[in-house]
Amino acid sequence: MTKKVALFTVIFFGIVFGHAQESSPDITDEMTIDADQNSKWRQGQYPYAAKPKSMWELGVHAGYSFISGDVEAPVWAGAGLGLHLRKAINYTLSVRFNGWFTRSKGFDARSLNPATLRSERLYRFRENNAIEGYVNNRAPVHRNYQTSILGGSAEAVLNIGNMLFHAERTDWNVYAVAGIGLNIPTTKVDLLNGSVLYNFESVAQGLDLTTRDGRKESRKRLKDLLDGDYETDGGVANDVIALGDKKSVLPHLNFGLGVSRRINERINIGLEYQVLVSDSDLYDGFEFRTPQDESTNLDIPHYFSIRVGINLGDFSKRTEPLYWLNPLSGPLGDLAEVKARPILDLTDTDGDGIIDMLDQEVASPDGAPVDTRGIVLDSDADGVADYEDAEPYSVAGYEVDSRGVAQVPDPGYLNEDDVNEIVNQKISNIRTDWFLPMVHFDLDKYYVKPEFYGQLHQIATVLKQHPNINLVARGYADARNPDEYNDVLSYKRADAAVSFLMDRYDLPRQRFLIQYAGEDNPLIPDLPESHAIDKRLEMQQYLNRRVEFQIANPDDREMDLPEGIDPEKIGSGTPGSSRPGTKYSGNRNSGY
Repeated sequence: MTKKVALFTVIFFGIVFGHAQESSPDITDEMTIDADQNSKWRQGQYPYAAKPKSMWELGVHAGYSFISGDVEAPVWAGAGLGLHLRKAINYTLSVRFNGWFTRSKGFDARSLNPATLRSERLYRFRENNAIEGYVNNRAPVHRNYQTSILGGSAEAVLNIGNMLFHAERTDWNVYAVAGIGLNIPTTKVDLLNGSVLYNFESVAQGLDLTTRDGRKESRKRLKDLLDGDYETDGGVANDVIALGDKKSVLPHLNFGLGVSRRINERINIGLEYQVLVSDSDLYDGFEFRTPQDESTNLDIPHYFSIRVGINLGDFSKRTEPLYWLNPLSGPLGDLAEVKARPILDLTDTDGDGIIDMLDQEVASPDGAPVDTRGIVLDSDADGVADYEDAEPYSVAGYEVDSRGVAQVPDPGYLNEDDVNEIVNQKISNIRTDWFLPMVHFDLDKYYVKPEFYGQLHQIATVLKQHPNINLVARGYADARNPDEYNDVLSYKRADAAVSFLMDRYDLPRQRFLIQYAGEDNPLIPDLPESHAIDKRLEMQQYLNRRVEFQIANPDDREMDLPEGIDPEKIGSGTPGSSRPGTKYSGNRNSGY
């Protein structure tokens, strides 16, 4: 037995002292009971962090039990085991629900006067009349017992030692326990050898019971004499809560001290000593010292246990129980971070507006624009800094020359001169002393685009300065829809332009003649009747979708909305293209 205890002790302390200390865990906002509060605390908008969500601890325990009472307990009096469930309220206080079962024995080296036995409850309320022989024969009795206790408590556990000023965390916890609960004791006494009385005369014969060795030998003789049957019920206290006829449920207070060692974030192991205090002197079955002298001392069960705690939960959602965390680690960490910050130095050597502490290029050329890191800007990333780049926003994907100008091949697009030539050819037949601009439209649209408000303003100015003239507004479409569709769409474009002038400039409707020409008379002829074209051809189609204004001649007449097709199904009066794929909506820098 001694070798087993020694081996267990070596293993226990090897586990306890062989573990390296870990750093405090990172606690995210979602791992706290109020994520919003914790987020504000991290950003310095609130003075207090939110309490972390922590795990429950499930524990198992086993150990040594004995009862200090009227009957002496041997060195190894008994054993116990149990379970507990513990939850932290805060960093120092937790609640624990503890349940246990213990079984203890005791053997009295001194004999009991049979007259005293007569006063004991186990005699007065006996069920086995055989023990009357001790009283009748005036034979001495050596008291003994075997007591089993099933109990449970709700406990407050006060943690001592995790509030640290000089270390990030500790793997040791010292704690005190106080609880209240109920226990069910069952006490048995061995007074019969089978069905006959024991002869206890030889137990203490020839021994000096005032010495330790004498009492030890007396207990040994008693143990050897008994058959271990424990057939006689011990004394039962006045019931507080009765369960059957032979048991009592007793309320109790329990107190304890413990120390535990954190093995890792999931497991801890510890030692704990507890005493149970209840208003009972019958845990050992006896309560009288003499026939008239009832013991004034209560029987106290003791339990010394080894406990293994297991933290339950997901570490991505909860922390270890709070009694393993240092509540000062957050504030002290923030203080250390503040102390580690460099002293603010506002020197800006190169004068680029970025102080040297933040400047990654402290010798930028004088006057060169820089980014927020103090590095000279190269906006188009062509290798030529903006302050030396003749084209700071070159088209991406092309080589640049030494001045930073992109070497873009000619795409064959219409340039400004080409557009001017087309427009000049078109207006050459208009016999007026002024130029009336055109308005262009997106594909399948009759919405007047804001970039043409200036052209329409010019037309309105002409009409206001020349109140005796009227205008023809003629709409056109490109060639990619049926004629009936394009006739209605071109009419609606002309009507939209006229309505804009009437609404915006308060011009009367009588000064306009609305006409439509569909896909006739294109500015750029011979374009493909397909939507699957490149951007260059799409730009040319855009020029054909227009409304032209010209001075009305006496022979000009208003045209009615074409019939044969529902106008509500033609085009759209909202911004943006009506089709996916390649499209062209004009060039805001060129006026078309």
